[in-house]
Amino acid sequence: MPLEHFDVVIVGAGLSGIGAGCHLKARCPDRTYAVLENRERLGGTWDLFRYPGIRSDSDMYTLGYVFKPWTDAKAIADGPAILDYVAEAARENGVDSHICFQTRVTRASWSSATATWTVEAERGPTREPIVYTCNFLLMCAGYYRYEAGYSPDFPGRELFQGHIAHPQFWTDDIAYAGKQVVVIGSGATAVTLVPAMAKTAAHVTMLQRSPTYVVARPANDEIADKLRQRLPMKLAYAITRWKNVLRGMYFYGFSRRRPARVKAMILGGVRLWLGADYDVAKHFTPRYDPWDQRLCLAPDGDFFKAIADKSASVVTDEIETFTETGVKLRSGEEIAADLIVTATGLELQPLGNLAFTVDGARVDVAKLMTYKGMMYAGLPNLASVFGYTNASWTLKSDLTCAYVCRLLNHMRAKSYRVCMPRLTDPSVKAEPWVDFSSGYFQRAIARFPKQGSRAPWRLYQNYVKDLLMLRFGALRDGALEFGGAEPPTLVQ
Repeated sequence: MPLEHFDVVIVGAGLSGIGAGCHLKARCPDRTYAVLENRERLGGTWDLFRYPGIRSDSDMYTLGYVFKPWTDAKAIADGPAILDYVAEAARENGVDSHICFQTRVTRASWSSATATWTVEAERGPTREPIVYTCNFLLMCAGYYRYEAGYSPDFPGRELFQGHIAHPQFWTDDIAYAGKQVVVIGSGATAVTLVPAMAKTAAHVTMLQRSPTYVVARPANDEIADKLRQRLPMKLAYAITRWKNVLRGMYFYGFSRRRPARVKAMILGGVRLWLGADYDVAKHFTPRYDPWDQRLCLAPDGDFFKAIADKSASVVTDEIETFTETGVKLRSGEEIAADLIVTATGLELQPLGNLAFTVDGARVDVAKLMTYKGMMYAGLPNLASVFGYTNASWTLKSDLTCAYVCRLLNHMRAKSYRVCMPRLTDPSVKAEPWVDFSSGYFQRAIARFPKQGSRAPWRLYQNYVKDLLMLRFGALRDGALEFGGAEPPTLVQ
């Protein structure tokens, strides 16, 4: 069985994995590393999803990497543009030559005797077994299953004579021009699909069980455009990035302090787009407060424009059954459809769904305690990347990758072979991994690691706090331990 050794093994070649390779090159240029990617191409989410209108719901000045300015005019970018950006970052930094494609990681085993991870994988269509060893394991596999999306067991599904598609598995042969389309769901995917398909479909109906907050925002950032005209590119990018970070933090904080006022502002914006006669209370007024779930974004109000010009509509009801020609609702109404798109969400999985063992003992991921949102009590020499639920993913990804590089350099300078968070304070209580009410989170939350009741075990979902902690905070904080001898003797 082939075996290769690297200083660092990165699992996943999406936005986070490519960023991790770029950070390693810049900050730890003497370390060897490999990026193990299950699929045939890099890009992760931005290569997997191909549905109409696929785009970011975060601006590219914060979704972009801290080290690579976003230069396109559109701040809210489409999927192909984001994929090109990620691929360009990989080429510019030589990360593309470190990627092992079609390499599916299945198991990772830590040995204290050798202070290494043994990473088992299957390579290629024949699933040839291959083994890697590494000193540090960096998980960048995202948080959802690529192989399966969430799709409820709708009654009568087998009766429908048209086509049923899930956005996660969209193919180019799915025809919708001139057809009646029903999009089931009210999240970011549905809000993206509806205006994109409404351009050529006969009509698109978004069928939702309950509403979501939808906010219109310009697709272009005028301030960013003006700064680029007057300042060097990197400086203009940095200023715009901080502007958007601080604006996002302020709006999130204001939403938590004054939810009723923010709710009124959002719904007032909807009424401006759709008019006083539209039933905003029924179709756009959620049962929860703003930012209890992530807000949906309509660039340049495209979603509202499609509703206003009658090429799309929103129906708020529950499905009784699929029929041969569409969907029958609890109210008795029937919606005709040639195509039904089940934009019903993701299936989440923790830490790439790998099986972990430490010195032969199986690790129960659900019982792990998160340290600084990136490491885990009891797991040596391992970190994972997980972005913010209330801001751009890459903000936290960049901070995590830079911290890992800082940690690796500290360990080399001090001749440490092992680092591991250890929870010794009994007053720290375990809490759910994130405080987020979205259905796709709640369905999987019990399988994910926990967070603690206070720092450094608590996730604050706050970029400035994380910046201070991860970039400037002491590595030796009483919770992260280091060891050097073999077998390692951990010391504070």
